Amino acid sequence: MSMSSSRCNINLHKRSLMCRSMSFGLIKFLVALIFFTIVPLKSEGQFHDWCIADEQTPDDVLVQALNWACQNGADCTKIQENQPCYLPNTVKEHASYAFNSYYQNLKQKGASCYFNSAAVLTAHDPSHDACKFEVIP
Repeated sequence: MSMSSSRCNINLHKRSLMCRSMSFGLIKFLVALIFFTIVPLKSEGQFHDWCIADEQTPDDVLVQALNWACQNGADCTKIQENQPCYLPNTVKEHASYAFNSYYQNLKQKGASCYFNSAAVLTAHDPSHDACKFEVIP
């Protein structure tokens, strides 16, 4: 009886290990599935991000950062009057467009989305109507 009892223990031990490894594999699969459903993925397998104004930043700080971005590499022509990104005509929207333009055009040269803490990165495309925020992989 001790012989069959030890076989049961071995079999139970193997089953337990097999169940644990299956559970761990299932957990890894579920985590990967959740990750890929939350994070937008382009067909080329690249993740995109946009640099936008932080909603908590006061307008006077945004104006300073907006002016700096437009003078240092951002293409701010589309936020001028009668251009596709002029409306809505708010400091936050214009700053978001300028921050993103600067970031996209210069990120491969080491630029960041910081602007003295006035900007944040987002995975959600901020484009609206005819105003398209560019994204450069």
